Amino acid sequence: MARMTEKEADTLDEEITNADISLKPCEGGIFTRQRELLDALDRASADYIITRAMATNKMPLQILGEMVHEKITAYS
Repeated sequence: MARMTEKEADTLDEEITNADISLKPCEGGIFTRQRELLDALDRASADYIITRAMATNKMPLQILGEMVHEKITAYS
């Protein structure tokens, strides 16, 4: 493994120190979107989805998707 020179290390340190790492409050990843969706549900529904997700090692959005697909299939 190649080692950094002092100059390379100083350059990298300056780049990291001056990097803009601020979070944008209006943007979020999948976990933020899942949390917002679960917050919009009533407590019993959210608890059920979270419990089922944990039991099946799936994401809450996967559980919701499966439930929607089951309803679509039932009405088709």
